[in-house]
Amino acid sequence: MKDPVCNMEVDESSKFKSSHKGRTYAFCSASCKQSFDKSPDSYVK
Repeated sequence: MKDPVCNMEVDESSKFKSSHKGRTYAFCSASCKQSFDKSPDSYVK
């Protein structure tokens, strides 16, 4: 699974997750999750 903010490979067990439009996204860090949460549509195509 890829972090949609920085494109790093992330394990599905990551503690940093968000849901958007019915899909769950995992992040490598709290800062990537915060960036996504502020503007998820800019990271999801």
